[in-house]
Amino acid sequence: MEAVTTPPSSRRTSPGTTKGYPRAVKVWLCIGLFMIFVQVVVGGITRLTGSGLSITKWEIVTGTLPPMNEAAWEAEFAEYRATPQYQKINEGMSMSDFKFIYFWEYIHRLWARLMGFVFIIPLGFFVARGMVDRPLLKRLGVVFLLAALVASFGWIMVASGLIDRPWVNAYKLTMHLSLALILFSYLFWTTLKVMQPNPEVIHNKMLKKGAIAITALAAVQIILGGIMSGMKAGLYFPTWPDMNGMAVPEVLLAASNWTVENFVDYDATLFMPALVQIMHRTTAYVLTALVLWFAYRGLKAQTTAHFRTGLYLLVSMLIIQVGLGIFTLINCVGTVPVGLGVYHQAGALLFLSIVLFVDYQVLKTSN
Repeated sequence: MEAVTTPPSSRRTSPGTTKGYPRAVKVWLCIGLFMIFVQVVVGGITRLTGSGLSITKWEIVTGTLPPMNEAAWEAEFAEYRATPQYQKINEGMSMSDFKFIYFWEYIHRLWARLMGFVFIIPLGFFVARGMVDRPLLKRLGVVFLLAALVASFGWIMVASGLIDRPWVNAYKLTMHLSLALILFSYLFWTTLKVMQPNPEVIHNKMLKKGAIAITALAAVQIILGGIMSGMKAGLYFPTWPDMNGMAVPEVLLAASNWTVENFVDYDATLFMPALVQIMHRTTAYVLTALVLWFAYRGLKAQTTAHFRTGLYLLVSMLIIQVGLGIFTLINCVGTVPVGLGVYHQAGALLFLSIVLFVDYQVLKTSN
């Protein structure tokens, strides 16, 4: 017998969970998730349009308002013209073009400030009214600390492109994205605990191990995607299923290319773009096979309606995400397509959300 479902009468409950949280708290948590999702998407647009270095200062309060007159715009533009990105890539840029890239970085930072207000003000109200208990308050404290860490690393990432390099460092960009996704994942799991405090327990070791494996592989794939995006690796091998006519690029077959310098100075040769892209592709193939196997076994086993729904969503989103990845890649001719690139990043976040939902159904046993 592969699996049994705990009868409703034997499901475990914890003090304070039987009545549930107020609807206002649930809506607030969902709004928080939506805002983080939007922030990740806007961050993708900011990166793909080369807008991340347009604002050269980190001003939490005074930076809330954009330049309000021509003199202020000229001052901002003058500071940008002193950066390596302008001098090496965008020399001769017009004021209108500068305003375009400034807009996306400004929206990215403004939305982050807005998220802070949406988090702190309602939380204070909920605490004062006794609508948030201690366990949830502790988890929300972790959310706040993670958000602060993401914001801080955002500036570290931007600063990496203001000194010598004309682009944000790909590794720091990936760290910033990874921290944002950890924040989203933690808040998503917290929201699941609030919305579905006592899920039916699925006693199936194979499904539990499979869920953990998919989560780990999805995390690796997202990290590789971040590095690939930061390195603009798609521009160098924009073909599929081959890589410019080769199964494995020749640059990876030469032992002399496997040096620390090539890993650090990733934009000096084709070595790192080739390596990251082939790893991203290979992980996608393995992840696809694993998800399809997991869904097949999960639908055959005795589980729950929530879990089965999660499996259908997981396979559907996997197909969409693979398609987006291929179309993004083969359209990387001369430049990365912003629309497809953003959809692919948003798809990764949706896929991660479904993975976490499935995890919660199969792994969650108690509060």
